[in-house]
Amino acid sequence: MRRKIVLFLIIAVCFLLQTTVFRVLNFAGIGPNLLIIIISAFGFMRGKKEGLWIGFFCGLLIDIFCGFYLGGYALLYMYIGYINGMFQKRFYPDDIKLPMILIGSSDIVCNLVIYFVMFLLRGRFSFWYYFTSVIIPEFVYTMVITIFLYFLLLKINQSLEEHEKRRAIKFEL
Repeated sequence: MRRKIVLFLIIAVCFLLQTTVFRVLNFAGIGPNLLIIIISAFGFMRGKKEGLWIGFFCGLLIDIFCGFYLGGYALLYMYIGYINGMFQKRFYPDDIKLPMILIGSSDIVCNLVIYFVMFLLRGRFSFWYYFTSVIIPEFVYTMVITIFLYFLLLKINQSLEEHEKRRAIKFEL
């Protein structure tokens, strides 16, 4: 129960930061995608199932408050969380390379899917412009924020795991 409350608070705070503070602190109209960082980080730290659920709820928040269609972002973020969860066996807390690669590729894939669904299917074929003015700047901004936010998420996850282990030992005795 404690994990669920903490995850809810993390998602709520990052959603509020993404939709308020980082809208003001944007560069050329581009802000970081904090929810992708959360989904990817908890996906490969905790596994496919938790990545799927966190992705679903983060996407549902985006759909309800910012999206045009209900369920589009929920489905996309759910897949991103599930795919990142497949890398749980390769997760080592000391290694920053894998999280950076997974978060960066998740951000790029997410933006490419959004481009395909929102623009290409409506007949807007300015891919190079969208790639250079939206996808790459958001990728760079997200990677800079990832360096700081990932370690905070890692420490929170480790303290939650320690608390769960202490409770399990207490119940075994």
